Amino acid sequence: MTGRSARDRTPEQRSAELGRGFGRLMALGIVLVIAGAVGLAYAGLATLTSMLLFGWLLLIGGAVGLLHALQARGSNFVWLAVIVAALNLAAGVVVIVRPDVTAAALTMFAALLFLTGGVYRLVGGVVVRGPQFGWTLVQGVFDLLLGILVLSNWPHSSRYVLGIFISLALLFDGLGLFAMGFGGRRIVGMVEEGRYDEARHGPGRTGQGVANGSEHASAAPWSSLTKKQKRQNRSSE
Repeated sequence: MTGRSARDRTPEQRSAELGRGFGRLMALGIVLVIAGAVGLAYAGLATLTSMLLFGWLLLIGGAVGLLHALQARGSNFVWLAVIVAALNLAAGVVVIVRPDVTAAALTMFAALLFLTGGVYRLVGGVVVRGPQFGWTLVQGVFDLLLGILVLSNWPHSSRYVLGIFISLALLFDGLGLFAMGFGGRRIVGMVEEGRYDEARHGPGRTGQGVANGSEHASAAPWSSLTKKQKRQNRSSE
């Protein structure tokens, strides 16, 4: 029934549905941009909120995994599923009870990732010297400086670093969704405008103009040929 109703829709209804879909995409992008801006303004609160959300996700995932393990008691990997579920539950409890310690540990891990990534980019760029040599060196230096900056102020930096990272991710994702929805609505509007012009002026005008132009272009060599023949006949007379 759904496929049949989709086929029975007119082009105007499909365009309107696409426009509404792109509009919802723009609305979601605006919500993410606002959330990212608020997170940047209150980075400490964003860090605490993200840690609590992460802990609850671990708890829910552990509970769901334990439920599936109990339902599949006859399988050979039931104990492995139980262990993984128990670890998720324990990690969720620790994150919820001590979000500050979890944020400090994750900040340390992120800083070490930046340091190792910067060293890898610098060494790899110097050794390989590819076409993106300068850009690779700039990225490596930026990663090194960011890792050193986070570590130099650790553990105080753990109060706002994760919140800033998450807020920036929300901000850029929101901007991308908004741009995608805006571009999609513009394309739908252009299609609708072209369909309106075609209905107003009538289809095939452009094709007729091209056809008439080609007829005149094809007739031009024959007219020049007949004029040349007339000149030869006059000269022979």
